[in-house]
Amino acid sequence: MDDQKRRDAGMNVRRKVLGNAWVDKSIANRNAFNTDFQDLITRYAWGEIWTRPHFDERTRRVLVIGTMVALGQWDEFRLHVRAALAEGGFTPDDIKEILLQQAIYCGVPAANHAVKEASAIVQELGLLKP
Repeated sequence: MDDQKRRDAGMNVRRKVLGNAWVDKSIANRNAFNTDFQDLITRYAWGEIWTRPHFDERTRRVLVIGTMVALGQWDEFRLHVRAALAEGGFTPDDIKEILLQQAIYCGVPAANHAVKEASAIVQELGLLKP
């Protein structure tokens, strides 16, 4: 795949996974400093990795959410939890199960913070069960 095809495929996947509103906002915020980075992640993270056939999109979402907990990357964690709930067909129970798993493998402090962050998103999206 050449760079333009990779870029196009990456943008399609990026929009599908994160939603048009988020991607449009990212594009609108491009500038001389961050444009090359945005192009890099579109071509390689989204166009090269997320388009690979081995894992389906749901599995990739689970991996990303779990990895963000492990790394303590809370901006990316919130981004991907919100996208999984709003765009990816995940339920709050799906997110809860990922976080319970990560509590064992990443530690309770990381999972505790992840539960706090995810709970706020679930509530914000109106998905919190009484």
